[in-house]
Amino acid sequence: MDLFSTNVMTGVVNSLQTPPSFLLDTFFPAIQTEQSEEIHFDVETDVMGLAPFVSPVVEGRVMSDVGFTTKTFKPAYVKPKNVWDNSRPLKRYKGEQIGGSLAPADRQRLILADNLLNHVKLIRRRKEWMASAILRTGAVTISGELYQTVSVSFGRDAALTITLTGGNRWGQAGIKPLDLLQDWADLINEKSGAEAVDVVMDVAAWKVFRSDTDVKDRLNVQRRLAERPSMAQDAVFRIGGNFAGAIDGFNIWVYSGRYKDDAGALQKLLPSGTVIMVGEMLGVQAYGAILDEAAGFQALPYFSKSWIENDPPRRFVMTQSAPLPVPYRPNASLCATVL
Repeated sequence: MDLFSTNVMTGVVNSLQTPPSFLLDTFFPAIQTEQSEEIHFDVETDVMGLAPFVSPVVEGRVMSDVGFTTKTFKPAYVKPKNVWDNSRPLKRYKGEQIGGSLAPADRQRLILADNLLNHVKLIRRRKEWMASAILRTGAVTISGELYQTVSVSFGRDAALTITLTGGNRWGQAGIKPLDLLQDWADLINEKSGAEAVDVVMDVAAWKVFRSDTDVKDRLNVQRRLAERPSMAQDAVFRIGGNFAGAIDGFNIWVYSGRYKDDAGALQKLLPSGTVIMVGEMLGVQAYGAILDEAAGFQALPYFSKSWIENDPPRRFVMTQSAPLPVPYRPNASLCATVL
């Protein structure tokens, strides 16, 4: 069996147990693939009228259909790549007993799985970064080597991006965060017809929110009345996003995801003081076709391959993806900077 064949590597990637990305998995759960290198997506414009009253003996009135606008985008690729070190299978693998207990072929399989898992983690973190930008701004700016910088806007209403200043910020005298959450939920409903259910806060915003007197009293009461989550549920809550409780019909999540930028500096995926509200956004993870004969020109979330260069002799391992998270109902999300 050729360990580096496309079929074997694809099987390895498909079997990897990868940690979830909270924003991506929660708000962009569905997968959409394309038969072309472009991604096509529809932005819904809902009709919020009322069904008209008519006499039972007259014709029904013709109504407008729910509308949408179709947009096209050619996504940038993400292509993490490693040079394979042929001497590594001859050395002790992490966790292996001193002196070694594994055969080199076994170590080689484990090392390949580690390489591919790292590729998938890097790609998922990039998609999480894109999901964060879309939830915060209704758009994402993409730039890279030999890729012209482009901003993909999903047409979210500008009123759904809010910045509180001065005495209007959370923690200031007379400011009631729960009233603001309700106002923002009503704004989402006005713009999209969706009911906002999930509220995601960064740690700084959560610290101020939980210190509010109304929040402390009512959040604690609702926790006592609610059923205690099972151990399995509790574990899910704490992978990526920590479930902090429910209040006034809102699920409150605390999120502290981070990434390293190109300079190696650690950055927050949600800037300090960020609050995101989301209703039924109809988010998907869209993928363009991989322009590679070995991939059959298919749109795949991950496509791994390996090849050898002879001068100097080296083996490369690479994973490709052409992703774009898409909110089909962009006005079902809101972002507020509250500090």
